[in-house]
Amino acid sequence: MQLLSHLCRNRLPIPFFGLAVVLLVSLASPTSSCTEQEKSSLIQLLDGFSQDGGLTVSWRSDTDCCSWEGIACSTDKTVTDVSLASHGLEGVISPFLGNLTGLLHLNLSHNSLSGGLPLELVSSSSIIVLDISFNRLRGALHELPSSAPDRPLQVLNISSNLLTGPFPSIIWKKMDNLIALNASNNSFTGRIPSDLCNTSPSFAVLDLCFNKLSGSVPPGLGNCSMLRVLRAGYNNLSGTLPDELFNATSLECLSFPNNDLHGVLDSDRIISLRNLQILDLGWNNFNGRIPDSIGDLKRLEEFHLQYNNLSGELPSTLSKCKNLIRIDLRSNYFSGELTKVNFSNLSNLKTLDLWLNNFTGVVPESIYSCSNLTALRLAANNFHGELSLRIGNLKYLSFLSLGKNNFTNITNAFQILKSSKKLSTLLIGNNFRGELMPQDDMIDGFENLQFLDMDGCQLSGKIPLWISRFTNLEMLILRSNQLTGPIPGWINSLSHLFYMDVSNNNLTGEIPLTLMEMSMLKSTGNSSHLGPWVFELPLYIDPSLQYLADTSFPLVLNLSNNNFTGVIPPQIGQLKVLGVLDFSFNKLSGQIPQSICNLTNLQVLDLSNNNLTGDIPSALNNLHFLSRFNISDNDLEGLIPSGGQFSTFEVSSFDGNPKLCGSMLVHRCGSAKAPPATILSTKQLDYKVAFAIAFSAFFGVGVLYDQIVLSRYLNLG
Repeated sequence: MQLLSHLCRNRLPIPFFGLAVVLLVSLASPTSSCTEQEKSSLIQLLDGFSQDGGLTVSWRSDTDCCSWEGIACSTDKTVTDVSLASHGLEGVISPFLGNLTGLLHLNLSHNSLSGGLPLELVSSSSIIVLDISFNRLRGALHELPSSAPDRPLQVLNISSNLLTGPFPSIIWKKMDNLIALNASNNSFTGRIPSDLCNTSPSFAVLDLCFNKLSGSVPPGLGNCSMLRVLRAGYNNLSGTLPDELFNATSLECLSFPNNDLHGVLDSDRIISLRNLQILDLGWNNFNGRIPDSIGDLKRLEEFHLQYNNLSGELPSTLSKCKNLIRIDLRSNYFSGELTKVNFSNLSNLKTLDLWLNNFTGVVPESIYSCSNLTALRLAANNFHGELSLRIGNLKYLSFLSLGKNNFTNITNAFQILKSSKKLSTLLIGNNFRGELMPQDDMIDGFENLQFLDMDGCQLSGKIPLWISRFTNLEMLILRSNQLTGPIPGWINSLSHLFYMDVSNNNLTGEIPLTLMEMSMLKSTGNSSHLGPWVFELPLYIDPSLQYLADTSFPLVLNLSNNNFTGVIPPQIGQLKVLGVLDFSFNKLSGQIPQSICNLTNLQVLDLSNNNLTGDIPSALNNLHFLSRFNISDNDLEGLIPSGGQFSTFEVSSFDGNPKLCGSMLVHRCGSAKAPPATILSTKQLDYKVAFAIAFSAFFGVGVLYDQIVLSRYLNLG
């Protein structure tokens, strides 16, 4: 049974896990027969299912219900357990289950049940563990009548449903045995109950994250002397953490991310929570410094303060938290050098994320003593110097992000990093400014590298041969450098490559036909190679838009802002799964090939600022996913296709083509003479910025994939 949804980042504190197991394991054993009343109640449960997951094979009225699938009975022939998790059930939950007077454990989790939660189950005089998590239940959680006797319920898991309405407060006064309550992932409103522990002295777990709760954190939670897990992240809570909360000294997990809490981390209060293993106050408005007393939290394993307004240097006492596994301090205002912290004491550290702060100096050598480190992000700070040879000690390093710093000697960096055999994500853009792209054919290794970002380094030279050895590469970003020469013919040998951005360089020559043979862009059957591969840390375009896996990205071919000549190869139509195609700001000539109309998954097509001639293929109207289209500043002519997707495009998409005509233009087809330059031109010198803003706005709502902006505007961290 899933007692807690997303509990403390999917980690259940060991003491409570043992308790949960004790509660969930039924001591009853199947026996010979059950009563007719109990059999009738179970049949009524079955009748409420529109999809029963095959239960009818076992649940036959002519057999003993104690032998039915998912049913267990005690020695006195009483039904004690109904365990039907993950059975593919659909329909409603019968209130007649409340007639099972000996029922102790009811688990209907991970199904597709709908309707409401019958009050008869919550008010049962026998149930001690009730788990209906991960269903589609709707409606409110009703209060119990004030006259109702106390209930024996110990564990209630209603997480991951569609429950709404004010979160109840009176109901808990009737549950003096309650140990764990998980109501996360619903849409409850109102406030957090303030007196949960006044009636339930053994109360240990409260998870209310991912709801719509408001108000302040109630001081009454400080009375919970047995409280171990307190989670209320992703709500609308405000105010400060009350002083009384720090009286709950048994807390092992304190998690309030993504709220509107503020204040400072008080040194005298935080040391009282010496049992803390997880402290997560990220995405709030806390300010001030991390107190030196943080070092007194000896059991701390996860420390999350990302996206706050914290400042100052990191305290040296952080080194005393020797059990730390994850440190996430990204997007704050921390400053100073990291050398004060002796990372060599943190031998268990796996993730260190310091992205977007104001740290200076060199990367401390002690970091390379963290031999279990899998993800290190130091991007968007002011570090300088060369990479240390000791980075090779990080044998498990998979994710390394150093972008937007002042590192130097890129050739040395690659020679050092090739010893990191598990490296899959390497982001080193906006460093090594003005250096020469390493041309050393001896660069090898990187067998597991899937994502290489060298954006904005202003590197000179050519696209190097050694990249062809990165046989598992999926994403290659070389934009905003000063690379010259053609795209090498070996590019199609990167059989996993689905995202290529070489925009804003000085590349020349014709678009190579080998580029039209990129296997990951030709067939949807190849997409299975993507996995998905989940990043060790989320990748950011900006603080509000993140990517968690490679499947979040579109399939991109971006050659814009170069000096490519010749025609667009008609073989472009082979790249049938391409999502973004940008050939803008080049010197391409000839017609728009009819085969481009075969790219039925295309969302973005930008051919602007070239020397293209001829008509606009009318079959482009069949690209039903096309949301951004730009052919401005060419020499196209004739009628602009009407209807379909073309009715959604801005007039500026056709600017700078005086021979075009159409209903949306001043120059109507068949009119006498078109006034020169009167196509409603809004083009400015910063057109690319405007296009990026428009594109970002379109994809600002919806699932992550739909938030993708043109690849040349991505600033990954």
